Amino acid sequence: LEDGLSSSDVSDIGPDHGMPIDPLSARSIEVVRGAGTLRYGSQAIGGVVNVLNNRVPTALPTKPLTGELDGTYGTVSDLYQGAALVDAAVGNLALHADGFGRHASDYDTPLGTQQNSFFRGYGGSVGGSYFFGADHDSHIGAAISQYDAKYGIPSDTTFIDMRQTKVMTRSSFALGTGLLQRLNIDGSYANYSHDEKEPDGTIDTTFRNKEYNGRAELLLNRIGFINNSALGVEYQHRDFSAIGEDSSYLFPATMESFAGYVFTDTQVADRLHLEASGRIEHVRLSGTPASGVATTPEFNPLSGAIGALYEISPAIKIGGTFSSTGRAPALTELFARGGHDGPNTFETGDPNLRIERANSLEATLRVRSGGFRLDGSIYSSWFKNYIYGDLTGRVCDDDGVCAAGGNGDLRELNYRQQGAHFRGVEGEASYDLVRTARGVYRFNLLADYTRATLDDGSNVPRIPPYRVGGGLNWQGDRLDAGFNLIYAGRQDKYGAFDTATPSYVSLDSQIAVRPFNSHPNVEIALVGQNLTDDVQRLATALNKDEVVMPGRRLMATLRIATN
Repeated sequence: LEDGLSSSDVSDIGPDHGMPIDPLSARSIEVVRGAGTLRYGSQAIGGVVNVLNNRVPTALPTKPLTGELDGTYGTVSDLYQGAALVDAAVGNLALHADGFGRHASDYDTPLGTQQNSFFRGYGGSVGGSYFFGADHDSHIGAAISQYDAKYGIPSDTTFIDMRQTKVMTRSSFALGTGLLQRLNIDGSYANYSHDEKEPDGTIDTTFRNKEYNGRAELLLNRIGFINNSALGVEYQHRDFSAIGEDSSYLFPATMESFAGYVFTDTQVADRLHLEASGRIEHVRLSGTPASGVATTPEFNPLSGAIGALYEISPAIKIGGTFSSTGRAPALTELFARGGHDGPNTFETGDPNLRIERANSLEATLRVRSGGFRLDGSIYSSWFKNYIYGDLTGRVCDDDGVCAAGGNGDLRELNYRQQGAHFRGVEGEASYDLVRTARGVYRFNLLADYTRATLDDGSNVPRIPPYRVGGGLNWQGDRLDAGFNLIYAGRQDKYGAFDTATPSYVSLDSQIAVRPFNSHPNVEIALVGQNLTDDVQRLATALNKDEVVMPGRRLMATLRIATN
């Protein structure tokens, strides 16, 4: 999500399709978990990742003009990148502008250069909001952004030439101190397209996606014992089409959804906090599956969640969440019908797929005691009609002729569903070894593990391995420095007709200096990634046997800000 709205791209159509959201344009990243996830959709039971930026200002700046400029050079891919932004206040008007660019060549790996892994992208936006009402507590605003990128597909010879123009609106109206507290209305329209090109520039296929997304949320003040409530509606309309050689992969398709949701939270006792949510959707999709007969399936997913947080002591809190979420099948899961060069697959959807349902339990523990901090969770999710891409062991040519040991180079993948069970544990802990007036020296540990099986006893494909690690970090007023060492285990519980993924060790480090007392927002940083120069492959990728992640990388960054 971008500011609570769809990213409006085709990244869900294929793993080789990037998202038109660049980290250089993000101000922060929000992870929403628990019952609050249903305010944004029913697609992600593990949480919602929301990239936040200030392209449509939501607060009137306290200074007339502020700005930020940063630039980075990195080894391993001869990386150059930079970004700049400006925020200004003119009376009741808040203005924002930003721009960024990145240029990277094919990156080096411990096994040599990863061919066709280059990236070149740039973009920017301008936006503004008008504030009114008591204490400027209401606003209406809009922004327009442009994103252009060219990047290679490492497992293939083709590259993608992407562009997106997007308009966003964000408005908020204070309604007083009675029952109604605030009305938020957000919307976006995006026109996205990309060409998949041969090295000589010949266009093989053009993908297009036009998408509308709008949401309105009414916040309520206290009602009886319920502290806060939110009632919301959301609408999304998407038109997808493809023209060219790979257009048979997915014929023109449309998705339209209407949703309504409710979210509440309350403090029912001094130490007990509860939250609950519910969401109902109507999803209508239209497309042409492999049968060649156009079809228009409709779904009505219903989802709900309830969570509790109990304070055992001022230092210890425990929590629990139960959710039952329904998800309508995606366009590719229903209508895919051909070869896709990026992941090297020949995919076939199933127009008879049903709603995927996940019933989940999660328990959490949070400790804050002096210099010790701990956040941990354990979870289990039982799926009914879990949808997944199933490799058959056959290979296909571009015409869809598939056979075991055939002459094609595309692996046959069919979308199926059956019951599945996901369970796992994750945790992060830290302890302040030294704390002074100038900073803190902190030791940290982290670990996570997920196990996922299908009802037939086989493994869910493309699940990440367990990870364990830790590090030491100093955070001070003039200097930050530290390192983190992560061990990712071997993934030998892989799906049918897949392969094991070797383990690896990754050492990352960083040092940042703010050399000027009078200008604390001038920072020089040096970052090292994969300093062990270990061979890293992603167990979640279909092309992991052909693609290795970057080797040892050093990056130098200069950041200058006025705020």
